[in-house]
Amino acid sequence: MKKPVMTLAEVDALAEAAHAGQFDKIGVPYIEHVRAVAAGLAPFGDELVMAGFLHDVIEDTDWTADQLRGAGVPDHVVALVEAVTNERGVTYEEKVARITGQGRDAVLLKVADNAHNSHPDRAAQLPEEKRTRLAAKYRTARDILWPAVEGRGIETIVQIVNPSLLDELRERQSAGSPA
Repeated sequence: MKKPVMTLAEVDALAEAAHAGQFDKIGVPYIEHVRAVAAGLAPFGDELVMAGFLHDVIEDTDWTADQLRGAGVPDHVVALVEAVTNERGVTYEEKVARITGQGRDAVLLKVADNAHNSHPDRAAQLPEEKRTRLAAKYRTARDILWPAVEGRGIETIVQIVNPSLLDELRERQSAGSPA
């Protein structure tokens, strides 16, 4: 028998337990990253917030998609998490391009993840070589992701997660390129 659908608070608690003891590249508890991604998705509804909390659970913990479903995570949320999960043998650029074909919600989830990963407060604490490499990687991802979804959605996420990207977004919009 399938469990009842989890609440936002239960999904947050699941993510916190799953990522317990994990730290990001700058030594901050990993749960802070997933909560920042989730916060950026709040204007788009509970299922996207849940996906934000869980977006790295399959990739970075022992949880599987089937276990998430069995725990009561809605199918759409699990599908979004699967859409943004790295696969062996698939380059980052291929993954990002694949996400654009998974629908608006998957793209918004990855936009929020990218925005937080690109936050200057996080990047400033990395060694210069790594900071430069990651900045280029995330900018290239935005070149693919931003044209794949309506610009207002991107702006909403960026305002919450990483306002420093607003100038880049406006430059792209004024240049006539979709974003």
